[in-house]
Amino acid sequence: MTLAPPLAVSLGDPAGIAPEVIVEAWARRGAEALPVFFVVGGAGVLRAAAAARGLDVPVTLIGAPEHAATAFGTGLPVLGDEDCAPTFGSPDEAGARLALHSLARATDLALSGVAGAIVTGPIAKSRLATVGFTQPGQTEFLADACGTPRDDAVMMLAGPSLRTVPLTVHEPLASVPGLVTRPLVERKARIVARALARDFGLPAARIAITGLNPHSGEDGRMGTEDRDVIAPAIAALQAQGLAVSGPHPADALFAAHARRGYDVALCMYHDQALIPIKTLDFDQGVNVTLGLPIVRTSPDHGTAFAIAGRGVASAGAMIAALRMAGECAARRAEVRA
Repeated sequence: MTLAPPLAVSLGDPAGIAPEVIVEAWARRGAEALPVFFVVGGAGVLRAAAAARGLDVPVTLIGAPEHAATAFGTGLPVLGDEDCAPTFGSPDEAGARLALHSLARATDLALSGVAGAIVTGPIAKSRLATVGFTQPGQTEFLADACGTPRDDAVMMLAGPSLRTVPLTVHEPLASVPGLVTRPLVERKARIVARALARDFGLPAARIAITGLNPHSGEDGRMGTEDRDVIAPAIAALQAQGLAVSGPHPADALFAAHARRGYDVALCMYHDQALIPIKTLDFDQGVNVTLGLPIVRTSPDHGTAFAIAGRGVASAGAMIAALRMAGECAARRAEVRA
């Protein structure tokens, strides 16, 4: 594949586990065959995280993203001198400001093309809100920065065993039936199909669409949304040439033999999509934002303040997020070449 520019990693909340899983990922860069990456800001925090984890990770300040490749073999490249005091497990305003700066600059670098992708460390949304962060989360921040409608920035959770996409995300369960519409199902399925073709090398991705109700509604006996909304959307998508199927009863769709029949499951609500991926691939789950002009991945876990700085957090999901971002960025670079 064509070599893509280095990946930009945003620090996430410096009081959480992101700094230590980032330094662990760099320490395992050879064994894991990771692409070149650099972190935006937080050199002192990263040094403290390495020490807390008992790792010998030299931190190398770089003046520009293109210097990352030269530095990467001997030190963790860090762009910029923005920093704060390490406060593992105790988030504060200074850490929130650093997290927001890191996210904003990493996003700008990806948009300008000098970074091949952005890998975002987990944040504490309530903390960021105190320093001017107005979006519900990082996905919406990235959508706004990219000029992409928020509804077109689609969350996909991906691991070695499964890929899932929630049709509705952070919505009360009681609101979900009214939000499941035929246009929404069709639009998100098309976004998923395009993204899997462009970034994952699946030009005819098989999309399994779940039902909303138990047993996909039993032909209206357990709810009519599956019959009257989801099934017509599937028929329309099939008529457009997409390899979609369903509506599938969600209670059987994630068994091992069933997973062999599709590439991604489009689910109706948050927990329907996230419970199976976190059960099967918790330590290797990656949150990928589809539908953006840039590649964005993130480990599928939170800040984990309770264990931050103790050296026990698994770096598996961060390693998987870096690897996936590199693969997607390389495919995009190949198309541009």
